[in-house]
Amino acid sequence: MYGAPVDFSFKSLRCLADACSVEPSTGLRPLNRNSQRKYLSRSLRLNNNQISDLVGLERTISHFLAEPSQLAWLDLSFNNITIIDPVLCDLCELRVLYLHGNSIFLLSEVGMLGVLPHLHTITLHGNVIESNKAYRNHVISVLPHLKRMDFSAVTPQERVLAQIWHHGNNQSKRSQDTPP
Repeated sequence: MYGAPVDFSFKSLRCLADACSVEPSTGLRPLNRNSQRKYLSRSLRLNNNQISDLVGLERTISHFLAEPSQLAWLDLSFNNITIIDPVLCDLCELRVLYLHGNSIFLLSEVGMLGVLPHLHTITLHGNVIESNKAYRNHVISVLPHLKRMDFSAVTPQERVLAQIWHHGNNQSKRSQDTPP
């Protein structure tokens, strides 16, 4: 039932609404449509554009996909995105999220994606947050179902170490918040 990704990569899109005025690229696998001319796909590529925010993401997904609630793979890599927008948390079936090569600068925003029960793969390298020493530990500790991060497997040992780091980090924050 589900076909090839709907591909808007390298389309010079400045905002998500711009996607409605261009045709997706065709790949080796044909893009199949339903009777309403919506694509039978669970994957959307919006990478390598100039998108700076996710305003209209739900509208864009609904415009193109026959079953927007079934979106499983979203590629937003190599854009100008600076924040992890809460709209991503509404994509309940999302399994793969590519955000590498953007300008995301708040590591704390990654935690909101922990509500996505099926998210197992994420890319965040090439963002400002990558320079934080706790980057990998933090991401692994706040995304419990993660299997791959930045195209590398999350090992059982890394998960244990990230949980230890997270627990220790929370303890030190609590002791700083407690008055003497």
